[in-house]
Amino acid sequence: MPMTFATILYALDGHVRILERHGDLGLPVNAITDDSRTVSPRGLFVAVKGEHVDGHHFVSAALKGGTGALVVQEQVNVVSIPFVRVDDSRKALGLLGSRYYGDPSTRIRMIGVTGTNGKTTTTYICKALLEGLGQHVGLIGTVAYQIGSTTMPAAHTTPGALELQRLLAQMAAADCTTAVMEVSSHALAQDRTSGCEYDVAVFSNLTQDHLDFHKTMEEYFQAKLRLFTGLAGGRKANKRAIINVDDPFGHRIVEQSPVPVWTYALKAKADLRAEGMRLSNQGTTFTAATPVGNVYVESHLVGEHNVYNLLAAIGVALHEGATPDHIRHAVGNVLNVPGRFERVIAGQPFTVVVDYAHTEDALVRLLTAAEALKSGRIITVFGCGGDRDRGKRPKMGAAAVRYSDVVILTSDNPRTEDPQAILDQVECGVVEALRQRPHVQYRKIADRRQAIEEAVKEARGTDMVLIAGKGHEDYQIVGTEKLHFDDREVARSAIQRLGIRV
Repeated sequence: MPMTFATILYALDGHVRILERHGDLGLPVNAITDDSRTVSPRGLFVAVKGEHVDGHHFVSAALKGGTGALVVQEQVNVVSIPFVRVDDSRKALGLLGSRYYGDPSTRIRMIGVTGTNGKTTTTYICKALLEGLGQHVGLIGTVAYQIGSTTMPAAHTTPGALELQRLLAQMAAADCTTAVMEVSSHALAQDRTSGCEYDVAVFSNLTQDHLDFHKTMEEYFQAKLRLFTGLAGGRKANKRAIINVDDPFGHRIVEQSPVPVWTYALKAKADLRAEGMRLSNQGTTFTAATPVGNVYVESHLVGEHNVYNLLAAIGVALHEGATPDHIRHAVGNVLNVPGRFERVIAGQPFTVVVDYAHTEDALVRLLTAAEALKSGRIITVFGCGGDRDRGKRPKMGAAAVRYSDVVILTSDNPRTEDPQAILDQVECGVVEALRQRPHVQYRKIADRRQAIEEAVKEARGTDMVLIAGKGHEDYQIVGTEKLHFDDREVARSAIQRLGIRV
C-alpha cells in the first residue's frame, strides 16, 4: 500500500523545517525522485540545489511530466498539486528517501569508513571479517556495490541520497545483516548520507585532497567530522567510533565523539596496536593488541599502510562480536583488493604493481611499502587528475623523486585541462626534489599507454614498476569523453609485446 505524502514528510521532524504547505498532503505516493525526467503521476519530485544543477529550474518540467507532489526549497508558483517548501531540500532528500524505502539503515547494521586513504581496503577487510562471523554483508564503495552475489559498478564512492537508500533497502530485502560502506567527504558535505543511521564509524586519516571542492583542510575535516557527530541520538544503541590517532585529526575526532571510542595506532598509545610487525613481499604478520585480547594476524596484504587498515577492520569486527579466533581465521580470506597494490603477472622477471594512490600521502605510503620490499630499482609511473586540486601536484612530484630511482610523469584523467600543463606543474616538485637526489632519472610522457610501455621497457630482473593513480579504474577521461583504459591490461600487453620472460 503506498505511503501518503504526509507520512513521508514525518521523516523531516526535528531535522528539516517545513516553511510552507499547500494542497492535500494525504496524496498516496508510489515513487520518489530528484530527476525531473523520471517523474510519475503519483510520484514525489524533490527539487535540490546541487553543485552544478539546480533542481528548481526543472520544476516546470516535472509538472509537465505529471509529478504528483513537490518538495522545494525556493518559493514556487504552483497551485495544481500539493507541495511543501523546506529550509533545506538537499538534506530532506535523504530523509524522505529513507522513509519511502522503509528506513533501511535501522534494519541492518551500518559500518561507515571515512578518510583520505585506506577506505576501500578497510571496507573489504571488514566484509571478510564479518562474513567470518556468519553475517551477510553488503558493500558500497569506490570499486563496486555488492549485494549478495550481485556486483554493480560504482559511479561514485558514496551514491546519491536516493540511490543509497534504495541500495540499503535491497540489502535488507536480500537478508543482508550488515552494510559496510565508504563514506566520502563529498557525500557528507552534500548530505547524501542524510537518513542513514550508523552503528560504527571509522576514521583512517586526513591528508591533502579534494581542495578543489572543500577549499581548505579545515573545511575538509569538518565534512569528515559529520560522520562521527552524526552518531549521536537515533534509534540504535551500542555505537562506536574507531579512530586512527597516529593522525593529528584523529585526536580532534576523539575529543568530539558523542559515542564510545576505540583508538588504533602504530606509534601513539592506542586501544588497538600492532606488535612484532613483519613485512614482506608475501604479506604481513603481527600481533594485534586489542581491548579483548591479542590476535595473531597473517595477512596477504602488503605494506605498513595495510597494518592500519587491518587494525581498523579488526576493531570493527570485535565491536560486532568477533573473537580473536574468528579474526585469526577470517583475515587470510582477503587475498587482494582490486587496484590496491595489485600485481600484474605476465611471465616477466620484475615486479609490476598497479595502485589507486592519487594523493601525496597515498603515493608516499605506496612508495615506502615498495622501498621496504625492493631488491632492485623502483620505477614509478604516475600523473595527477585534471580539474581537481592543483596544490597537490608538485607535492606528488617531490614524493615520487624521494622514493624512486626512475620517475615517469604522465596523464591520469586530464579531463578538460591541457595534459602537458598538468605535467609542468608536477615537474616543479620533481625539480625541487632532485636537488637532494640528483641521481633520479625522470621523463615526461603525456600519453599514459606510452609511459607504461616505457616503464616496462626500462625494468630489469629485480626492479619494481609502480603504476599509480588509477588502480581499479578501467577508463580515462580526456576532455569530456570517457575512454576505455586499464593500467593492468596495458602493462600486461606491453610485457607480452616486448616478449619479456624470466
